[in-house]
Amino acid sequence: MIFKIARITIALACAGLIFNAVGFAQTPQQKEEKKQQEEKKKADAKKPKDSDIDNIGNRNINKGSINFMSLEKEIATGRELAAEIEREIKLIDDPVINEYVNRVGQNLVRNSDAKVPFTIKVVESDEVNAFALPGGFFYVNSGLILAADDESELAGVMAHEIAHVTARHGAEQASKGQLINIATIPLIFLGGPAGFGIRQASGLLIPMTFLSFNRKAEAEADKLGLQYMYKTGYDPTAAVSFFEKLQAKEKAKPGTMNKLFSSHPPTDERIAMEKTNIELILPDREQYVVTTSEFNKIKSQLAALENRRPAEEESNKPTLRRRTTSTRDDDDNKSTKDKDVKADESKKDDEKTEKTDPKEDDRPVLKRRP
Repeated sequence: MIFKIARITIALACAGLIFNAVGFAQTPQQKEEKKQQEEKKKADAKKPKDSDIDNIGNRNINKGSINFMSLEKEIATGRELAAEIEREIKLIDDPVINEYVNRVGQNLVRNSDAKVPFTIKVVESDEVNAFALPGGFFYVNSGLILAADDESELAGVMAHEIAHVTARHGAEQASKGQLINIATIPLIFLGGPAGFGIRQASGLLIPMTFLSFNRKAEAEADKLGLQYMYKTGYDPTAAVSFFEKLQAKEKAKPGTMNKLFSSHPPTDERIAMEKTNIELILPDREQYVVTTSEFNKIKSQLAALENRRPAEEESNKPTLRRRTTSTRDDDDNKSTKDKDVKADESKKDDEKTEKTDPKEDDRPVLKRRP
């Protein structure tokens, strides 16, 4: 019995030595794995809120926000406001253009955190802009499509507007009591004078006292919009290139963009933040969608449509109508013809005289001696 206990003890000791040896052999690998995990935790800690792009559509990006409005109420409010706006603006009725823009937008919506359906329409306006209403009512200006160099730039602005709706910025502002009525804030991409025209056309004004919140909302929409672009397959740097294009306009006409972004972060700030978010949140990909041949076709079709539209000043010009010929007019014409015949005969006689008599202009000019 004693020998049996001793054999078991020796066997356990040997097993322990073997396991310890294996453990010591794996220690460097374990250290490396632990180091990688710590680095990942540090990198994740630097990422902004709601940066889990793999979980887009299943995450709750509205967690922690103050919002007392239900989705049903938000949709109903947006629908009422959309009806009011559509009485004041002119929509593009070309089915091909509308189908294309709607398809680009719905692809972005499917790769977003949207909890409401989207209705997307194209507005006939030269302003480089787009705006979204609470509840998913989304309008894209024709001027924006014409200003975009490729489909990814158009998608960048559309993704930004979709992010406004998914983050429920309108409902959140109303819930905080910062606006008397949610109908006062179509969430406009550019803001300022460019967006003011739309607000004014529909009788809507944004109180300037709430600009600080708008800056925060714009920063969040920029960040989420980049993620939706990336998830859909577009090149997220197109959003940066579009901002840089706006910045070039500022350089061409100083002071313009400062006014346009009076209720939004300055262009330089937004560009820097976009680049930071791309670097921190979005992993590199081998290829992205930049543009399509269909985008170029739609852009050309829209440009042709815009060119056929009469200018406002021309449409207000008076039109002239020729008087119909009457019997009196015939008599006047006959009398005029007789006079013309006599005038021709007189002219011929004068020409004959001119051949024999030199003109005064042909005579030499005499200069008297002093």
